[in-house]
Amino acid sequence: MNGLLVIDKPGGITSHDVVSRLRRITGESSIGHLGTLDPMATGVLPLLLGRFTRLAQYFSASEKSYTGTIRFGLATDTYDADGDPAGEQSHPSLTHEQVRAAASRFHGDMEQMPPPFSAKKIAGTPAYKLARAGKPVELKPAKISIRSFSITAFGGEEALFEMSISAGGYVRSVAHELGQDLACGAHLSSLRRTQAGVFTLAVAHTLEELEPLAGNIGAFDEHCIHPRGLLTEMPSVTGDEMSLGRLRNGAQANLPEFSHAQLVKVFAGQRELVGIARRIAGTLFQPIVVMG
Repeated sequence: MNGLLVIDKPGGITSHDVVSRLRRITGESSIGHLGTLDPMATGVLPLLLGRFTRLAQYFSASEKSYTGTIRFGLATDTYDADGDPAGEQSHPSLTHEQVRAAASRFHGDMEQMPPPFSAKKIAGTPAYKLARAGKPVELKPAKISIRSFSITAFGGEEALFEMSISAGGYVRSVAHELGQDLACGAHLSSLRRTQAGVFTLAVAHTLEELEPLAGNIGAFDEHCIHPRGLLTEMPSVTGDEMSLGRLRNGAQANLPEFSHAQLVKVFAGQRELVGIARRIAGTLFQPIVVMG
């Protein structure tokens, strides 16, 4: 089975758990997710299946959008509700305006320190493995970009927010730093991803919705994103039998594509994705990913 399927991930399981369940449902062993969601988080989790996993490199820079809640008065070692307390709990007297003012600095390009309990690697070892073993976690700040971060409501000790952040950015690090700025500690208490790249909750499916389709490849195809809707920054071009034959064998071929785009998606008919090709000159293209 080949395609891209968007799952509405439930809370309480890992992204790898979602992959494992989908392998059982579809019978496809080659499945990879595009951007991990923490166990606590829910929402948009795009997955590539079968030969489409060869396209993963082209999705790596996708921006993500979220809604969620931040609880003030307690920091945790993981920066979210799944962690252990990191310090004493307090009951700060904050106002909506105070929280909004403190949140305003989290905008644009900046450096962010990843959480110690994260998949960032230190000398080849994931940081979370070192943290769980009680070993020192020496991470370096990463350059990220936050396009928007707004506090949409505030009451008691909890703020509701909306955020759009670049790939590689950690929402829970923002929650942790916001608590530090307000001198009261804070952690991410809930998180829902509403969009990953061009994929939204509107095209997402639950695992419970898909489980009855086990063994029905045709039904799964209908739930996958149409191949021409993938990697929308690349034009789609349909090749003829001769050009497709050359591209499938790794040879250069001329295609009827007259834009200035360097990369294009090549199709046989409306739905069969043959691969990705790079423009050499004019309408001459070299295949760089062949789906087989």
